Amino acid sequence: MRVNADPEMAGLRHIAELMCVAARTAPKARGTDNIVTAIIEEQAEREVIAERMRAIGERVGAPFFARDADCIMAAGLLVVIGTRLQRLGIPGCNLCGFDGCAECERAGARCAYNAGDLGIALGSAVAVAAAHHADNRIMYTVGRAVVELGTLGEDVAIAHGIPLSARGKNIFFDRK
Repeated sequence: MRVNADPEMAGLRHIAELMCVAARTAPKARGTDNIVTAIIEEQAEREVIAERMRAIGERVGAPFFARDADCIMAAGLLVVIGTRLQRLGIPGCNLCGFDGCAECERAGARCAYNAGDLGIALGSAVAVAAAHHADNRIMYTVGRAVVELGTLGEDVAIAHGIPLSARGKNIFFDRK
């Protein structure tokens, strides 16, 4: 008889994969896919991110970065979703606050559609996690560290992390 010694972890891996599929297939402006996904399971890789989160928290005076770092270390794994920045050239848009993409680019601003598409992808991903009863929480603190580290690539400028857990209590909401 073959017994899976850690079925919860196997379930989290599968859910993480489905979350990445959901993020990939989420609707995107003009059908332009700038979404980048990754699953980070190894403790050592998560520790690198956690240490950067703690350093950012110290640097900006925000202790909740350290709290979130502790959460990703206690989690089973981490899904990271980000977006490459690419202005979409939608006539008359100016959602970025500038009069067209050229002015937005000169100002060094970001296309509002990239951030919007990322939000839709994140929502799709956490809907999958929720549908499968995996504890999760979207953390911009993880994304800040991942962007600084270049984990998703140098062209990814906005990201969020979603740690997953399967325990008796939700470690992301029942926290100090």
